[in-house]
Amino acid sequence: MISQLERQIVFRYLKTKKKDGFLNIISIFSFIGISLGVAVLIIVMSVMNGFRAELVDKIVGFNSHIIIQSNDIKNDLKLTNSKNIKNLSSSTLESSMGEVVLINKNFTKGLSLRGYKVNDFKKLEIFKNIDFDKNNKIFDKNNISIGKELSFDLGVNVGDNVLLMSPIGEDTIIGNLPKQEVYKISYIFESGLLEFDQNVAFVNINSLANLLNQDVTNRNIEVYLKSPLEIENAKIEFQKVFTKNFIYTWADLNRSLFSALKVERNVMFIILSLIIIVAAFNIISGLTILVKNKTKDIAILKSIGVLNKSIYKIFFLIGFYIGLTATIFGVIIGVLFSIYIENIRTFLSQIFDISLFPEEIYFLSKMPSEINIQSIILISFCSILATTIVSIFPAKKASKLDPIKALKYE
Repeated sequence: MISQLERQIVFRYLKTKKKDGFLNIISIFSFIGISLGVAVLIIVMSVMNGFRAELVDKIVGFNSHIIIQSNDIKNDLKLTNSKNIKNLSSSTLESSMGEVVLINKNFTKGLSLRGYKVNDFKKLEIFKNIDFDKNNKIFDKNNISIGKELSFDLGVNVGDNVLLMSPIGEDTIIGNLPKQEVYKISYIFESGLLEFDQNVAFVNINSLANLLNQDVTNRNIEVYLKSPLEIENAKIEFQKVFTKNFIYTWADLNRSLFSALKVERNVMFIILSLIIIVAAFNIISGLTILVKNKTKDIAILKSIGVLNKSIYKIFFLIGFYIGLTATIFGVIIGVLFSIYIENIRTFLSQIFDISLFPEEIYFLSKMPSEINIQSIILISFCSILATTIVSIFPAKKASKLDPIKALKYE
């Protein structure tokens, strides 16, 4: 418990006098340093959380959540009707994939093809803007949907033709030649990710099977989950049902990317935490000088019967109070900055006529930010812990001061 006397002395010492000007400067810089450290940490973690969330949304938006490589499509599709699978999944699609070479005039490019049944295209998030009642022939035989970036590279629009060359050979009178077919561009999609828009195209599943001579019984089953972020637990449940099939998820396909983001976030947390630690060490300097300046006061307090424990608590609470208020102030600044970060980015871009967070590099139209309560609690705890630890040494020094020696030289 803190007594009334201890509380009064703490607040009295926090209000430094003119003669303690240098001490006041140290206290102010300690407060500012801790506040800025906490605020910067919250802002950086919020932006990185937002960037990760946006990236997940985009990847999950055009990739199925779970892919099951089937050896017997009819029987495997029946397994998707089991109770556990139906509870986890929102929709199930039959698909196939393959690699081809796209040729258009003098442009040649390797292309990844994805094939679906005509009725299954409407289940894909990437084609949610299409009115399939009015445009039911977009994915008919030998029609192809390509990405916006690829259409720019090719210089083509909807209605133009491109040539697809299969790696599968076809016997002719002059020997075995790669199979080639002309496809009509029926739709141009935009995923928001440059690599996807340049390298992936969609066709009718039967057209793909014909072009690549694929066995229709060995296709993939793509599953969309009700909770795509709970992918690890869902994968375990699917492996229990599809024991003989190879299963992989969107997280498996992008594991290196998200591992890199996680490592980067942890490294940034450690590096930026040093700002708080350095600022916290200023509290040691401030309290040490305060103890030196208040030597006479401490001696008088001890002479009138104030216990060493009370002296310890007084100087400890001064450091703790500075750290606590600075942390709270930093949290407020960090949260407000994170909420209005896009407005701030737009304002700075207009004022200084520079491009902050350019869309063509990050593939995002605005600065992402997602405030995570757990991150704020962790940052606040680390900040208060650091200031608490550094307040212990000066407080102990003050409590062990000998009043006789202190008054002797006053």
